[in-house]
Amino acid sequence: MQSAQRARRGAAFMLVVLAALRVEAADAQQRADEDVDALDLVRVVGVTPLTGTELPAAKLPYDVQSIDDAAFSRAQVTSLADYLDRHLAGVSSNAAQNSPLQPDLQFRGYTATPLLGGSEGLSVYLDGVRVNEVFGDTVNWDLVPDAAIERMSLLAGANPIFGLNTLGGAISIRTKSGFSDPGTRVSLHGGSFGRSDATFETAGNTGAWGWYLMGRRFDEDGWRDASPSNAKNVYGTLSWRGDAATFDLHLGHGDTDLTGNGPAPVQQLAGRWPAVFTAPDETANRMNLASGEGSVDVSEHAKLSFTLFHRTVTTHSYNGDGSDFDECDDDDAILCDDDGEPVLDQHGVPLPAMFDAINNISRRRQRSSGATMQFTIDAPLAGRENQLVVGLDANDGRLRFDSAVEAAVLDADRHTSADSGLFIPADALSVRSRTRSLGLYATDTLSVTERLALTLSARGNHTRTTIADLGGENPDLDGRHAFSRINPAAGFTWRWSDALNAYAGYSESTRAPTPVELTCADEDAPCKLPNQFLSDPPLQQVVAKGWEAGLRGAVAQGRGDDRLDWRIGLFRTTNTDDILFQATGGAQSNEGFFANVGDTRRQGVQAGVSGTSFGRRLAWYANATWLDATYRSAFVENSANHPDADDDGLIAVRRGDRIPGLPRAGVKLGADFALTPAWSLGGDVVANTGQYVRGDEANRLPRTGGWTVVNLRAEWNLNAHASVFARVDNVFDRRYVTFGTLGDPGEVFAGFDDPRFLGPAAPRGAWVGLRLSL
Repeated sequence: MQSAQRARRGAAFMLVVLAALRVEAADAQQRADEDVDALDLVRVVGVTPLTGTELPAAKLPYDVQSIDDAAFSRAQVTSLADYLDRHLAGVSSNAAQNSPLQPDLQFRGYTATPLLGGSEGLSVYLDGVRVNEVFGDTVNWDLVPDAAIERMSLLAGANPIFGLNTLGGAISIRTKSGFSDPGTRVSLHGGSFGRSDATFETAGNTGAWGWYLMGRRFDEDGWRDASPSNAKNVYGTLSWRGDAATFDLHLGHGDTDLTGNGPAPVQQLAGRWPAVFTAPDETANRMNLASGEGSVDVSEHAKLSFTLFHRTVTTHSYNGDGSDFDECDDDDAILCDDDGEPVLDQHGVPLPAMFDAINNISRRRQRSSGATMQFTIDAPLAGRENQLVVGLDANDGRLRFDSAVEAAVLDADRHTSADSGLFIPADALSVRSRTRSLGLYATDTLSVTERLALTLSARGNHTRTTIADLGGENPDLDGRHAFSRINPAAGFTWRWSDALNAYAGYSESTRAPTPVELTCADEDAPCKLPNQFLSDPPLQQVVAKGWEAGLRGAVAQGRGDDRLDWRIGLFRTTNTDDILFQATGGAQSNEGFFANVGDTRRQGVQAGVSGTSFGRRLAWYANATWLDATYRSAFVENSANHPDADDDGLIAVRRGDRIPGLPRAGVKLGADFALTPAWSLGGDVVANTGQYVRGDEANRLPRTGGWTVVNLRAEWNLNAHASVFARVDNVFDRRYVTFGTLGDPGEVFAGFDDPRFLGPAAPRGAWVGLRLSL
C-alpha cells in the first residue's frame, strides 16, 4: 500500500512538472551538441590517490578504465558498483545479500565487499581517503556518495603505490567541485519494488572560492520478502584556488538502514523466487567524514600535496537465524549445545526448548584517521621528460566491537521473535583493537625516448595490530601483531603511434591480516560472522605478485570527431599465503575460522573496444574477460555442510581446483543512440558463465548456471533544463543466480536435504524519472 501511494505521488508530481514545461527544440539541439562522450579514452590518470600526480594513460604500464559523471548519468544505474558491474571489463558481482546497495563486487577475481569473511583484495579511495573499513578491509558501497562522483578510475594490478590491500587493483574516486560542475541539479525517479530515489546538487564559485553540496535519499521495499532499505547521503566540498596553491575541505555524512536477506535454499527458491530463509538481516551504518586535501607549487617543476582525514563508521547489525542448539537427550524441555551441555541464559537458567532460533546483535564502532604528504618533481632528467613522486602516509584505525546472542522463536514466516530478554552470555563478546600503518612510497616515470617510457616504483609498509578482550571471558584474544614488507614494481610502455601503444609490467603488493581475521583464526574455536571471535593464533600476510602486458590504441574514424578505442591485455597474479574463511557449520556456513591455505592464482585475458559513430550520435562498447582463478596449493578444507565431507567435516582441495564465486568468462555490450536531438535510446547486455559455490572449493558439486540479461533505457530532453528518462532491467524477466554457498537447510526446513543456498537475481523492474538543471 505504501509503495502504491509513493508511486502515485511520484507520478502526480511528474505530470505537474511536465505540464509546466515547454519543449524547446533549439535548446535540445544545443544540449546534444555539447554532450561529452563518456567513452572517450581518458588522456590523463592519477598515479597515486592524491591530486597533482597525473600522467598520460599511454605512459602507464598497466590497464586503466575510467568514467566521468556524464557516463554515470547516462547509464541510469543505482550505484557506482552497479555501473562497474554492467560496463567495465573484468568486473562481476555476486548478489550475496540481494540489497542493491550491498553488492559483492569483484575485479579479476579480487573482491571489494561489505561482508565480513570475504577475501578482500581491492583498495578504494575517495578524494585521497582510503575507505576500506578498519575491521576487515570491507567496503560499504552504501556510504559512497555516488551522485557526487566527477571521475572514477579503476587501476589494474598489484600496484604498491596504493598501499595495503591493493592485490588486484585500486578504485580512485574524485568528486565534483564548484569549479568542475557549477549549477543546480535535481534528479527524481521511482517505480518497481517501491523504489524512490531523489538527488539534489548545487555548486558554484566566485573565482577563488568554490562550493559543492549533494544530498541523496534512496528508499525501497525490495523485491524479496521483508527486504526494505533506505539510505541518506550528504557530501559537500569547500574549495579555494590560488595561483600557486589549492585546497579542498570535504565533509560527508551517511545514514543507511539496509535489509539483505541473503541466499536461500535451492529447494525453497524452486517454490517461490522472492522467498527468504530466515529474517530479519538488517545492517544500519552511520558515517561521518572530514578531510582536507591541497597542493602547493614549490617551484615551476615541484609540487607538495597533502591529505588529512578523520572518519567514523558505526554499524548496528541484527540478524535472525536458526539455532544450532537441540533438545537435551535427558531432558527435552531444555536446550543443549553440541557438547550436550545445557545452554544457560544470563541468569544461569537453562533455556527452554521452545527457543528454536537466535538473534545475533552486534555493534561496531570504527574510527580511522590519517595523513599523506607527497612531493612531486616534474622536471626533465638528462633532457628527458620525468616525473618523480615521493610520499609518506600514516593511518590509525580503532575498533570497538560488542555482540550478544538473544534467544528467539521462529514464526510461520521464519521471522525471529524480538525482545525475549534472554541472552546467552557464553556467546557474548566485547573486544577492542587498534591498527596503525605507516607507508613510504616512490614512483618515477622517465621518457627514455619519445616512444619508450620506463616506470619504477616501490613502497615500504609497516602495520601493527593490537587486540584486547574487554569482557574478561576470552583472554586468548589479547595479542600484538606486526607485519612489514617492501613491495617493488617496474614496467614500460612503447608508443608506436596514437593507434598502437604497448605496455608491460611487474608489481607486488601485500595485505596484512585484518582484526576480524586475527581474532577468528583457530579451527578449535570457530566464530560466527560477524558476531563472535574467540582466538588469535598468528596469520601470515598475503603477498600478491603480478604480471601484466597488453596493447591499446585509439583511431579516428568516420566524419567529425568519431573515434574507436581498443585494448587487449594478459594478466597473472599469484597470492602467497592467501587467507580463506573455512566453514565449520552454521545454517549458511557462516561459522568457521580464517587460515592461510597456500598459493592462489588469477590469470586471464581482458579485452575491450569502444567508440562513437555517425557524428557521435552512437556511443557503444564491447568488453570481454576470460578468468582462470585456481588454488595452486593443495590443502584440507573445513566444509561441514559439504555432502562429500568426511566425519570431521573435511574435504581435500587439489592444486588446480577453481576458486568459487568467480565466473570463468564474461561479456558486456552496450550502446546509446540519439534518434533525434531530443530522443535517445540505449541498453546493455551482460553475460557470465556459472561458478562453483562457496564451500565447494574442491569443485565436486555442479556449478550454477550461466546467464544473460538485457537492460534498456531511454531519455527525452524536453529542453536545456529538463529531461525525462526511463529504465527497464532484466527485460525478459530471466531467473538466474549470481551467488552460491553451502548450508544446512534442515535447521529450518525438515524435509530439505540439498545443501546449496543460492542468491537469486532481481526480476524485471522498471523506473521512470525526471532531471532538472539550472
